[in-house]
Amino acid sequence: MVTRPRPAGAPTLTAREFAALYRRLLAGAAWAGGERGALVALTPARVLAASREVRTGRTVTLAARVETSSGPDNPEPAKHKMKGTPKSGASGGLDFAMDRFAMNVHGDADSHIDALCHVIYDGTLHGGVAASSVTADGATALSVEAARDGIVGRGVLLDVPRLRGVPWLEPGDHVTAEDLAAAETAQGVRVGEGDLLFVRVGHRRRRTELGAWHTAESRAGLHPSALEFLADRRVVVLGGDGNNDTAPSSTEGVDFPVHVLAIHAMGLHLLDYLQFEDLTRACEAEGRWSFLCVIAPLRLPHATGSPVNPIAVL
Repeated sequence: MVTRPRPAGAPTLTAREFAALYRRLLAGAAWAGGERGALVALTPARVLAASREVRTGRTVTLAARVETSSGPDNPEPAKHKMKGTPKSGASGGLDFAMDRFAMNVHGDADSHIDALCHVIYDGTLHGGVAASSVTADGATALSVEAARDGIVGRGVLLDVPRLRGVPWLEPGDHVTAEDLAAAETAQGVRVGEGDLLFVRVGHRRRRTELGAWHTAESRAGLHPSALEFLADRRVVVLGGDGNNDTAPSSTEGVDFPVHVLAIHAMGLHLLDYLQFEDLTRACEAEGRWSFLCVIAPLRLPHATGSPVNPIAVL
């Protein structure tokens, strides 16, 4: 393990610098067009190759439990209501237990996937699709239905707190491209073309040990320039145990620069607020940081995202 603590903060990006970065990433992602974006790289041959990552058959969830209690990071918690319970005193026959569930998919507590229609930037969605394609009835293009056949590929977990020798990154801190490359070296793994990249900042562990906080105002995440690492490796999915974006934003005039770059420019499906504590222990035990990953969003034909429970198969 490399012990490399770093004070919070990273150089900010001016509006001009961000625009230049956006243009570079957009040009480099010309291959990731259409309804599925970068998922087009998950060919049957690549999925078959990813299946060879399975060695022990151990399965591990990357999702956190759905939160039904309100908190500073979850003012609109998911609602779970029983609609049918066994009748009191019933002694026989047939009965059913039934329930109803509702949630704010893009909140700051529950694990979810962002579809390519989630980010509107300069009046368009990914690929230049008009923002007007998202109506009061839902998205008519680029919805999460594009992932209806599942997202299956080689997953790689890069653990930045492990690299720095700390339990978590403090809110406001940034993961850089240099961090990602150093984590590869420290963990003996390399991110490759078509991979599903998961970056741990320790958000879930901090929340568990210290309690919830106003995540919308202060959280660790990737620095926008780190997206060049993903572009160089042609990663097709990005997942984090936080929001992926740092708060406060490091970019002048853009609150969620990583979302803009990843979804809008590069066509990546993003997974926010996962949990990697179980996976980290499993990877440490097995001495490897790559695995088969299976992601199955709900079939919501006009939705901008979905609750999600990714499974790592080691």
